[in-house]
Amino acid sequence: MDWKLTYAAHAQCPRCEFHTVSELDAAGFTQLSASVPGNFELELVKAGIEPDFYDSTNVWNAQKYEATHVWYSTRVEIQNESQYLLFEGIDTFAEIYVNGGLSATSDNMFLPCEVKTGLRVGSNEILVHILPAMLEARKHISPAACNAMEYNYASLYQRKAAHMYGWDIMPRIVSAGLWKPVHICEEKPDHINEVYVVTHRIDFEANRAYARIYVNADLSGDFAQEYSIRIEGRCGESFFCKETTLWHNTYAFPFEIDDCCLWYPRNAGQSSLYDTKVTLLHRGKICDTYCLKIGVRTVELERADDTKGTDGEFVFRINGKKIFCLGTNWVPLDAFHSQDPKRLPQALELLSDVGCNMVRCWGGNVYESDEFFDYCDAHGILVWQDFAMGCAVYPQDDCFAKKMEQEAVYQIKRLRNHPSLVLWAGDNEGDQVFYDGIGVRRDPNRNRLTREILRRAVEMHDYSRPYLPSSPFFSEAVFRREAELPEMHLWGPRDYFKGNFYKNTFCHFASETGYHGFPAVSSLKRFLRKPEIIFEESGAPTQEYLAHAASMEPSPNAPYAFRIRLAYDQVETLFGSAERNLADFVRQSQISQAEAKKYFIEKFRIAKWKRTGIIWWNLLDGWPQISDAVIDYYFTKKLAYYYIRRSQNPVCLMFDEPTRQRLHLVGVNDLQTPMHLQYKVIRIEASPELMLNGEVVLQPDSSTEIDFLKIQPDEQAFYLIEWDGDAGGRNHYYTNLLNIDYHKYLLALTQCGMAEFEN
Repeated sequence: MDWKLTYAAHAQCPRCEFHTVSELDAAGFTQLSASVPGNFELELVKAGIEPDFYDSTNVWNAQKYEATHVWYSTRVEIQNESQYLLFEGIDTFAEIYVNGGLSATSDNMFLPCEVKTGLRVGSNEILVHILPAMLEARKHISPAACNAMEYNYASLYQRKAAHMYGWDIMPRIVSAGLWKPVHICEEKPDHINEVYVVTHRIDFEANRAYARIYVNADLSGDFAQEYSIRIEGRCGESFFCKETTLWHNTYAFPFEIDDCCLWYPRNAGQSSLYDTKVTLLHRGKICDTYCLKIGVRTVELERADDTKGTDGEFVFRINGKKIFCLGTNWVPLDAFHSQDPKRLPQALELLSDVGCNMVRCWGGNVYESDEFFDYCDAHGILVWQDFAMGCAVYPQDDCFAKKMEQEAVYQIKRLRNHPSLVLWAGDNEGDQVFYDGIGVRRDPNRNRLTREILRRAVEMHDYSRPYLPSSPFFSEAVFRREAELPEMHLWGPRDYFKGNFYKNTFCHFASETGYHGFPAVSSLKRFLRKPEIIFEESGAPTQEYLAHAASMEPSPNAPYAFRIRLAYDQVETLFGSAERNLADFVRQSQISQAEAKKYFIEKFRIAKWKRTGIIWWNLLDGWPQISDAVIDYYFTKKLAYYYIRRSQNPVCLMFDEPTRQRLHLVGVNDLQTPMHLQYKVIRIEASPELMLNGEVVLQPDSSTEIDFLKIQPDEQAFYLIEWDGDAGGRNHYYTNLLNIDYHKYLLALTQCGMAEFEN
């Protein structure tokens, strides 16, 4: 389809009564060629009307288009009456006219839109009018009890990615467009609508899985009994097949898989997948087939509030086996989501390369694609999926609840056959905001959306998976302050990463925690004209740095302006002073971030099974910025990426924090077999000194103290840890990481071949 785009400010067309392309053309508005999938703002850049929104301070220019109407138009050829149009995703409020008549409307960017009425065999004129989201927002008055971040109130009644209205990690670009593909589809008279395959139970002694398939189909025949359903699947030598009469258009039946190949996350076993085909037959003749890959596995989340500091729990079990989770938060791949597919393959390879076995899909984002979940299935990466709500108390009325239920049911049905998906979470930090967001303590368990609507959707359409009402989840006992959270977001004051907050905070599972790090100098030069000038004489960040701190306005008092000063202060905390040369300052910032994230990860791994997982924030920037990400927008890795990859090695040696002038060497083995290792610890000086060496057998899936090193109270030294044998690797530890000598640290890092800075 060849698409054209027309746009006009609301003031130019307050009534917008255009139903045909000729009526629109007569108005004389600006017209451009358009890409689909695409975003309106990107077409402005492509046409030279606006400069790159990611360059310098240009992102603020996007705000002047928030009251703009956008029209996409094309012609399509329809071959027969069973064909229709499928819009996979429209951002966000749209009227779709076919041959001059209103055929469909859309008000949710997370739902597809089918267009069936008004089409005729032959040529058809399609006109999609996308209304300004900000003007649509004004049609709703949020109740006083609703709450959101300063710039996000307009998002409360809208099913549009919350980050688009401005977030600490994303700019305010309230975009519009056909952000997903548009297809001509054809509907068969007899066809399969839904398939859901679930593993109920596994008999490990007999190596047999007991499963169930649910099918929904459209049938043209008079009697359902004339139809049958066959399911068959193969994984290596393991094969299953069962056929049964279809007694109703909605039907479910059990089947068994002998000699089954189980699906496990990485390090816990093989991520085995069955190539599966579901066939609809009428009197033995094939009507339709539905192909998918399934993983045979069970999933549980054991969660218990912490009442005494030690008795809580938050642990995932796959096939009854406890899984220690090492993962990252998955945030928008791009501020313009039509660009996501271009960035996805490289992002996924990096997710795997850094050693994650879990990824949390954050609630301020869009729902990820099937390609994302396919990759996680194949590579054994567990997926925690938030529903698309974040940091807000959303409306509780029937109309909004119905919208949320419709969205949830669609996404659940789309994703439920992926074995990598192990958790549905109601929202991101909604309980926290419900609890204290307006200065009055309210019980989050009264949140109708997360306690009733979404819970019911999961229980009815994906009953095999656990559901967590919010992250973190405030139970009745937590709300009454009778218990502590077993799963938390560890942000704290963002000061010294080994300070009291981080050192003394105990939770079993950290689903967010991070630390700032500047991008490489080469990256800074791509989006800043004067990257070497960070602060004005007044002490405020420059306009350029403000813009790329995701500040929504050019004011040093804007909500996210603090992020630049924060990144600078974190450097001064670690090194005592910041280097004046930009390249050295960037290295300092990246060292600060790398050591912080290394500390967070290793603190949790050393206490394995007392602690059960950490999901750090975050892998990749979705636009050029100063952030917690360990890979910048241009896919240039920060030092933290390399530190994390070593710290997340499935077999890793690391030092615990010193006690009584002793450093305890701990070995962690996440694999399922014992690991026989030879290790050594070298103090890196002008003349390196061997401090420890020995042998150890690390038991499967364990954390073990294996040796110790005596140190002086005020010692600052760089220790290199190396091991080989059944597994090989290296790590490091720096004592007394506070007011360290930058040049001494850098020299030691260089001597070890760990100065992995990308310029």
